[in-house]
Amino acid sequence: MLSRTADGLYWLARYMERAENVARILSAGQRIASLTRSVGSESNEWESTLVAAGCAEGYRDKLGEVTPGGVVDFLVRDPDNPSSVLSCLETARRNARAVRTALTADMWETLNDTWLELRTFESFEGASGERILRLLEWVKHRSLLFNGAYANTMLRNDAYYFTQLGTFLERADNTARILDVKYYVLLPHNEIVGGEIDSVQWAAILRSVSAHRSYRWVYKDSYKPWQIADYLILNRQMPRSLHSCYEEIESALDQLGGFYGNSNGCQALAHETRRLLIDGDMSAIFQSGLHEFLAEFIARNNRLGNQISTTYHFAD
Repeated sequence: MLSRTADGLYWLARYMERAENVARILSAGQRIASLTRSVGSESNEWESTLVAAGCAEGYRDKLGEVTPGGVVDFLVRDPDNPSSVLSCLETARRNARAVRTALTADMWETLNDTWLELRTFESFEGASGERILRLLEWVKHRSLLFNGAYANTMLRNDAYYFTQLGTFLERADNTARILDVKYYVLLPHNEIVGGEIDSVQWAAILRSVSAHRSYRWVYKDSYKPWQIADYLILNRQMPRSLHSCYEEIESALDQLGGFYGNSNGCQALAHETRRLLIDGDMSAIFQSGLHEFLAEFIARNNRLGNQISTTYHFAD
C-alpha cells in the first residue's frame, strides 16, 4: 500500500473518532453543569471540558472568558479550532476523498452524508441545553455508524488495520484524558472524593463513555472512584478502556507486521504498554498516583503515534 493511502485511512479514522470524543466530552460537561447547579456547586465544569478536549489554550487565545455558549460553539463548529466537531469531520472527509478508492461505498456515503447534514446547523451561542444534547447524540450516532460501516464492509487487509490503529489510538487518548481531568480539574477544591458532587461527576464521566449501565452489571455497586478507574483503565471487556484499546492496537500492529514481513519499534512499544495494563493493579496505581499513571500513559500513547507516523511515513 502507498504510504499516502495508509496515511489517509489512519487520519480519517482518528478524526472521526475525535469528533465523537469531543461530542462525548461536551455531553459530560453539559450534564455535569446541569446536575451540579442543583447542589450549589461553583465548579469550573466548562473550563474542564476545554481541558479534556485539549482546546483550553486555543479558546483563551481567541475568546478569553469561558462561557457555556462560547465553549459549545468553539468545540462544535468553530473553523479556527482544528479539534472542533466541524473541523474534525471536514478533515476526515478531506482524507476520505484523497483515498476514495480504498473506501467501501458504505464508508463514503456515511461520512459524506454526515458532513452535508452537519453544515446545516447554526451557531450554538445561547442554545438550550436540550438542543445541544440532541446534537451531541447525533454526532455520536454518526460516528458509530461510520465505525460500523468500516468494521462490517472492509477487507481484513492492511487498509483495515491502519484504520483500526487510528480509531483506537485516538480512543485511548480520550479515555485517559477525561479520567485525568476528572481528578485535577473537575472536582471543586472544597469537595472530597466520594461526596455528593463527586458522585454526580463520576456518573457523568461514565455516561460520556457509554459505561454507566455496564459498570453496574460488572460491579453491582454504587459509584466508587477506584472501581470506575479500574473499569476504564484495566478491564479488557470494556471497549473504551485503555486495556481494550491496546489489545486492538497490538493486534493491528502485529497484523501489519505480518503483511509487510517485519517487526518494528511500534510493535515493541505497543506490547510493552499492553503488558503494563495486563499487570496493572488499581490499588498500586492509586497509591502511586492516578494522575502520574495517566500522564505516563498519555505520553506513551503519543510516542506510539509518533513512531507509527515515522515508520509508515505519515504526516498530520
